[in-house]
Amino acid sequence: MSRLVIGPFNRVEGDLEVSLDVVDGRVTAAYVSSPLYRGFEQILTGKAPSDALIFVPRICGICSVAQSAAAARALAQASGLTPPANGRLAANLTVAAENLADHLSHFYLFFMPDFARADYAGHDWHAAMVDRFKAMSGSGARQFLAARTAFLRLLGILAGKWPHTLALQPGGSSRPIRMAEKLHLSMVLTETRAFLEATVYGDRLESVAAIDSMSALMTWSETAGPAGGDFGRFLALAGALELWQLGRAGDRYISYGAYDLDDGRKLFAAGAWAGGPDELDAERIREDTSHAWLAAEGGPRHPRQGETRPRPDKEGAYTWCKAPRYGGSVVEVGALARQVVAGHPLARDLAARHGGNAFSRVVMRLMEVARVLPEMESWVRGLVPGAPFCVHGDMPEDADGVGLVEAARGSLGHWLSVRRGRIENYQIIAPTTWNFSPRDTSGTPGALEQALVGLPIDGPVPPAVFHVVRSFDPCMVCTVH
Repeated sequence: MSRLVIGPFNRVEGDLEVSLDVVDGRVTAAYVSSPLYRGFEQILTGKAPSDALIFVPRICGICSVAQSAAAARALAQASGLTPPANGRLAANLTVAAENLADHLSHFYLFFMPDFARADYAGHDWHAAMVDRFKAMSGSGARQFLAARTAFLRLLGILAGKWPHTLALQPGGSSRPIRMAEKLHLSMVLTETRAFLEATVYGDRLESVAAIDSMSALMTWSETAGPAGGDFGRFLALAGALELWQLGRAGDRYISYGAYDLDDGRKLFAAGAWAGGPDELDAERIREDTSHAWLAAEGGPRHPRQGETRPRPDKEGAYTWCKAPRYGGSVVEVGALARQVVAGHPLARDLAARHGGNAFSRVVMRLMEVARVLPEMESWVRGLVPGAPFCVHGDMPEDADGVGLVEAARGSLGHWLSVRRGRIENYQIIAPTTWNFSPRDTSGTPGALEQALVGLPIDGPVPPAVFHVVRSFDPCMVCTVH
C-alpha cells in the first residue's frame, strides 16, 4: 500500500488536504482534512444576540448571504418574528442571487478548468476545452465574469452591498425596494436570462427545467442550440469520459428546503431521501467529534447541546471538521440532494441510475439555475414598494432559535441559545461539514471520503480526484467556521 497526499487544493475556498491509500492502482481509503481552525462559534459566545448578524457573514466571502439568512432565521425564531411578504420575497431574492452566482462560478471557474489540464492532451476535445475553459485565459471565464458582475448588481440593490450585508434581519429586510429599483431588478434579470439562454444553455430556461430523465438530457444536448452552449459542451465531455462513474457516495440525502412561498410551503421542499422520501426531522442530527481536533466527551451531540473546544494534540484526529450524521447515517447535501428531495424527475432518475456522483452534482447545479431564475422574476413582480419590508421585536432574556436554510452547497444550520440576554451557545453545521466530514465513532467515512474510494490512480495527481472533490464545490472556511 502507498499513501498519496494531495494539498493544498487550488480553486477551493479555504484550506483542504486529502490523503489517499492506494493498493494496486485504486484508492482503498481516503482521509479528508480541514487543517485551518477559525473559531467563530467561540467568538460569538457572550455577545449580544444581534451581533450574530455582524459576525456570521464574515465566516465566508462567497456564501456570506446564506450565513446571514441562517442567523436571521435563528434570531427570528427566538424573537417570535414573522417577516412581511416583501421581507420574505426580498430574502428569497437575496439568497437566490448568491446561490445562482455560486453555481455558475463553480461551473466556469472551479470545475471546468480541470478538463483543460495537460492530462487530457491526447483527447480530440482537449484543444477546445483549453480555448474555452482554461483557468485565467479561457473565453468562457471572460464571458461569465462580465455576466456575473451584472448579476451581482442584484445584491447591491437588494442588500446594499455584497459580501457581508446587514440587510437580512430577523423581521425581514432592512433594505426597502423603491419602484425604480424594482424596475432595475427586472432589467438585470432580463440581461441574466439572455446570457444563460444564449451562452450557458442554448435554449430557453423553461425548456431546460422541463428535462425529466438522463436520456432526455443527453438527447437535448445533441440538438443544435444546446450543443453549442457550455452546458452542452459539458454533457458531451461527460459522455466521453463517463463522469457518472466517478465519485459515488452513500446515496442518502437531506435538504432543509429552500425559498419560502406565500402559503407556508417552500419552492424546494424539505426532507430526507434514502431510496425513498421521508420527512425531515432535525432532532435526528448529531455531531461526532471522535476524529476531529475537538473535545469529544459525552459522545455525539445534537447541535443544540454542541461544543466546540479545540484539542490540537488529540490522538487519532486528522481534521478540524466535525462529523455530522442524520439518524446515525452519512448524508450528502447540495443541489443534487435538494432536487432529489424536492422530487425533480431528472434528479430522481440520475440518483436511481448511478447514485450521487460527479456528473449528477454538476448537472443539478445548472438545472437549479434554470429552475430558480424564472422564480426570481416572479418574486420581483410580487414586490410592493411602499409596503413594509421588515417588522421589529425584542429578544427575550432567555430564548432558543434554529435557522435552517439551503446555501448553494447544501444544508446550512445555525443553533442559537440566549441566556440572560447574551449568546450562551452558537453552533453551526455548514454544507461542507456534512460532505467533507471525517470518520465517526463507528469508523464510517464521510461522504467525500466514500466518494473517493475506488478511483483509479494512474499518475501523481490524477484528474479524477479533482473532478470528484470539486463536484462538491467545497467551502472549507465555512466547514471549520
